Amino acid sequence: MSEHEFDIIVIGMGPGGEDAAERLADAGLSVAGVEASLVGGECPYWGCIPSKMMIRAANLLAEGRRIPGMAGDSTVVSDWAPVARRIRDEATDNWDDLVAAERFIGKGGTLFRGTGKITAPSEVTVGGNVLRARRGIIIGTGTGPAIPPIPGLAGTPYWTNHEAIETEEVPESLIILGGGAIGAELAQVFARFAAPVTVVEAMDHLLPQEEPEAGALIAEVFRRDGIDVQTGISATSIAHDSGTFTVTLADNSKVTAARLLVATGRRANLAAVGAGAIGIDQTARAIPVDDHLRVAPGVWALGDIVGKGAFTHMSMYHADIVVADILGQEHHAAEYHAVPRVTFTDPEIGCVGLTEAQAREQGLAVRVGMAQIPSSARGWIHKAGNDGFIKLVADVDRGVLVGATSAGPTGGEVLSMLTLAVHAAVPVKRVNEMIYAYPTFHRAVQEALRALV
Repeated sequence: MSEHEFDIIVIGMGPGGEDAAERLADAGLSVAGVEASLVGGECPYWGCIPSKMMIRAANLLAEGRRIPGMAGDSTVVSDWAPVARRIRDEATDNWDDLVAAERFIGKGGTLFRGTGKITAPSEVTVGGNVLRARRGIIIGTGTGPAIPPIPGLAGTPYWTNHEAIETEEVPESLIILGGGAIGAELAQVFARFAAPVTVVEAMDHLLPQEEPEAGALIAEVFRRDGIDVQTGISATSIAHDSGTFTVTLADNSKVTAARLLVATGRRANLAAVGAGAIGIDQTARAIPVDDHLRVAPGVWALGDIVGKGAFTHMSMYHADIVVADILGQEHHAAEYHAVPRVTFTDPEIGCVGLTEAQAREQGLAVRVGMAQIPSSARGWIHKAGNDGFIKLVADVDRGVLVGATSAGPTGGEVLSMLTLAVHAAVPVKRVNEMIYAYPTFHRAVQEALRALV
């Protein structure tokens, strides 16, 4: 075994871990980065960036098909080849992290390839190397696909998001298990590139973490696009034979396709990172931290593994707090009352804070305001592809918004003003007094506010 000593050891060089490692190295600390896969993590290679490139391409096709009746005639022919090529170029020549790795090393960091495991307080083992931390360890190993124990699934050539992103061909047909953000986004992409798609979601609506109105809207849009949506039903068994998947559902009906994408959520592996060595229950779903992301003396955690949202922006938010805490700089505590998240379907579903159901479960005195995007001036002008709504959830006693959903052609962008309102607890009355530019999509927020003031 080879022994090494550093000020800080970062296990997991995803977006948050990479950012923290580089900034601490910039500050003059000796930093070891440990990564089992690619420096940069899921986001730039199989997550946020390439999936949104696919979505951009699919949305261009949809816009082209909306030309008739609005601006003339059109014939749209899809071609997956430029999409696959662009993704490979973005992923630096077929999923190579040389640029990111060299950037970290150029800042004075030392990169260890392999699975890092905490084997004692202040000690991490990576292959034949034992690393010791003088000041601390940062855990940022993220999550991996949660594969359900459905009989017959194991051993089949099912896809996760990795295979879906890497594919060089549109599947002949596709079943997607899971109607959350990943499943919904990829369902629409492949359907718009002419693949017959079936989405199976065990919960009673798509996007089950969000407002039911959002799931209902996406289901309606999907059905118009020819996507078969099966909600409120689970898969009970799976078979694969002669290049075809057969999924049996709880009502004994069957769906078949050439490919099966499993998008049933993600899960942290606390045992793999050696959480038990610092007193953490390795069977837990997340690592418990305080509001400064501290796990134990000399140990911090950030990103997905903390369980506060599997988003790149969450891991970067955590990195700011962790870096400041390690360097002894003044910093704010972590807050989670206004976590923004966007599902990049068409329409986009932007959400922040609590859903109506969550607010009621917390015992709040709830009032809801709604506005429909097609009824707004901008929605009427937009016409084709103008599906969407604004839903505001207010705490009547405090007179502030505690949650909001912005669904529409630019739902994720309109969400920004609502995120600020929830985050800063701006009084609803004051939000209503704002001047709203006409005609914009965000002006629909004012209409939704009328039910609250």
